[in-house]
Amino acid sequence: MTGDPGLPAERTRLAWRRTLLTLTVVLLLQLRPAFTGRVVDAALAGVAILVWLVVLAVAWRRATGSPPRRLGRVAMPLTALGAAALALLGVAHVLGRVH
Repeated sequence: MTGDPGLPAERTRLAWRRTLLTLTVVLLLQLRPAFTGRVVDAALAGVAILVWLVVLAVAWRRATGSPPRRLGRVAMPLTALGAAALALLGVAHVLGRVH
């Protein structure tokens, strides 16, 4: 039995969409406390926005089948590191460590 040749590409696109959706929720959670006036919260929100934009750019290029231009071979490790950092930030929010 042969599989559908387009199935791996579709699964990859869906995985990137789920990742971006999750990171978007974490970003939105981080933006809320950024307006409290604390410099730390604003800085965390700024970093979260930058990481989200990088992951968005890499995900867009991967989902469309074209490799990232500027980051080259470090794109995926940087994306994984950024996603892990935002995931830890999300866990901190859930546990109440970040206000």
